[in-house]
Amino acid sequence: MGVPCYRVLADAFLKEGADTLFVLTGDGNMYWEAAFSEAPGTRTINVRHEHCAVAMASAYARVTDTVGVASVTCGPGVTQISTALATAVQARVPLVVFAGESPLHGGWYNQSIELAPIVTATGARYIAVHSLKRLHLSVLEAFHHARTRNEPVVIGVPFDLQKEKVADLPEYRPSRSFLPDTGPRWPHPDYVARAAERVRSARKIIVLAGRGARFDGVREACVRLAELTNGALATTLTMRGLFAGHPRDIGSSGSFGHPVTEEAFRESDLVIAVGASLRGYTSDMGRFFDAADVIQIDDNPVGLTRGRKTADQFIAADALLGVEALLAAIEAQSPVPAWAGWGVEDYARRLRTEPIDTRNYPLPEGTLDPRAVIAALDRALPRHWGCVNSSGHSSFFSAHMLDRPADTFLTIREFGAIGNGLAYACGMAQARPDRPTVLLEGDGGLMVHIQELETIVLQGWKILICVLNDGAYGAEIHKLRADGLSDKGGVYGRNDLARMAQGFGIRGAVVTDLDALPGLISEFESGEGSMLLDIQISDEVVSPRMAMATRR
Repeated sequence: MGVPCYRVLADAFLKEGADTLFVLTGDGNMYWEAAFSEAPGTRTINVRHEHCAVAMASAYARVTDTVGVASVTCGPGVTQISTALATAVQARVPLVVFAGESPLHGGWYNQSIELAPIVTATGARYIAVHSLKRLHLSVLEAFHHARTRNEPVVIGVPFDLQKEKVADLPEYRPSRSFLPDTGPRWPHPDYVARAAERVRSARKIIVLAGRGARFDGVREACVRLAELTNGALATTLTMRGLFAGHPRDIGSSGSFGHPVTEEAFRESDLVIAVGASLRGYTSDMGRFFDAADVIQIDDNPVGLTRGRKTADQFIAADALLGVEALLAAIEAQSPVPAWAGWGVEDYARRLRTEPIDTRNYPLPEGTLDPRAVIAALDRALPRHWGCVNSSGHSSFFSAHMLDRPADTFLTIREFGAIGNGLAYACGMAQARPDRPTVLLEGDGGLMVHIQELETIVLQGWKILICVLNDGAYGAEIHKLRADGLSDKGGVYGRNDLARMAQGFGIRGAVVTDLDALPGLISEFESGEGSMLLDIQISDEVVSPRMAMATRR
């Protein structure tokens, strides 16, 4: 008798707490998928491209703070996900992907390819399941690795092995039961004291919060620290909006930062980074601030990342405990230091009143300035709606929608790949079905995986897709033009994206007038299903980031 291997594996995933699966079905995973999907309380999202299954799972994992689960078939099913895996590795997104392998006991097979080198080349881990005795252990190792390393893992199981039966397996023990209970990580008092002395000697302090500050109580502790030291509050791009509405909030630091934010960082003499990994983008490779002026509070500081020193002093501790210990040490000093004001509230005011860019660009007839488009969307879109900031040239503009709560904003920009935005919006919509999701995307990025519009319709998600359509690959044409070369290779023309959306069963509209946006957003909100706005923007407007890169 016994139980088929695919059922044993599906049951192990379920016992790990997996209840949402993003999948493209094929020979190598269809039995496992069927077993998973028939379990009560599960939801299976069947997509049209393997890349999108993994990208949707990545967004779902990031929004829900859990391990994302996806599945693809063998051979080309795995080769198609390499970009999504590489992005998840660099963004430190925990995933487990169930993949088929070609038959273990067969001869020649037309989809046969060594999967491990493909997966490990992306930085992800590969676990090959070729033993019935290791079924449970393989799933356990995959989820344990994903949870403890914040990395994707691919489990490869030959599809002939999946149909073999096993008996007398012990009860599956999920990976959470093996996670060490080490308790909170308290900071060493000597290092706290040293950091307090550094804070005492500083005059212009910025408290910079990263993803480690998303946990209960950390935001409030950062606010107390900034208020005590007369300092400013800032975030990494991924946590943009954490301090929304606070009079000391000067926005997000780094490559997509506002000129006012950059000015404040350059004026500062100490940055206290809380739960931020301080990879190169946050300091814009040292342009915003130097590592010599940083105290990093992190549960696992590494000192060097992407070839750059991260900080000069470290407090190794849970974010909340580290900040609270530093506060206590400062308040215990006699007398308690008094920091003079240095215009923090003025920086915060200017961030919200000064444009990100004042250069004039031509606007061909029928096109809009993307800077004005984002400002109009920012005014019209409810602040509790989810927003996905995609990649590509247009993503700089859409990163400047201010004072939206951090848990409504999603950006996964690592690895520099366009085409993820639609899948990320799907993952967010599945994770937060109680609110609409807004995707801010370029036309080039949308076209990479436009087939997932069908998935949106089939799943009934409510997504407003705002496409900044310049008829080209924006980053490429601006670089080519700056070097005096033909931009022909990056220009595709202004396809009628609204009609394409309608062909998939999604409402669509072409936008050439900013005054039309509030009415269209209201129509989307009151209507059923999703909607695509094909917003015609000028291909002459260059983002400040691109202008800097091309020395304009």
